[in-house]
Amino acid sequence: MGEHNRVLTVPNMLSVARLALVPVFLYLLLVAPASGAAYGWAVVVLMVSGVSDWADGKIARLVDNQSSRLGELLDPLVDRIYMVTVPIAFGIAGLLPWWIVAVLVGRDAVLATTLPALRSRGLTALPVTYIGKAATFGLMSAFPLILLGHWDALWSRIALYCGWGFLIWALVMYLWSGVLYLIQVGLVVRRLPRVRR
Repeated sequence: MGEHNRVLTVPNMLSVARLALVPVFLYLLLVAPASGAAYGWAVVVLMVSGVSDWADGKIARLVDNQSSRLGELLDPLVDRIYMVTVPIAFGIAGLLPWWIVAVLVGRDAVLATTLPALRSRGLTALPVTYIGKAATFGLMSAFPLILLGHWDALWSRIALYCGWGFLIWALVMYLWSGVLYLIQVGLVVRRLPRVRR
């Protein structure tokens, strides 16, 4: 088995841990009694997920024998799961208006429809752009800040305003990165021949 086909790497374990935290977050936000403690732990889960997402990418790029084909597929998959489940959970909890949830989830749904076209050209996905990474960073920063904004204190209101600032900025970047992705898909479809199976 080649080194690129390794499964047991630190980045892969971090991605699996992030995936395991999704139901924990959903329980804390939607099932546990609404309280400062539950929201506090939900913030911790989001922050740990964000830091581990940054760490697994850094480790895969900088440490020998830590990048893998599985990691190239698993990391963006877990990112997409977070980008769908967190906004929907926020919408259910009344923390975000549903139109914002619809924009975030709809953008990913539209991009998902391009996968058959990419696979017909022998590709599984296109490279992530810096704008897309910046948008994901902005959203992963906005969500915990918005959650922190639900305590009765001055610092909480400041956190809420900062969270909404991040969210508006990230929403624009997220949509723009989606447009760029669709343009790239169009170029791939026009320039690459179909792969014969």
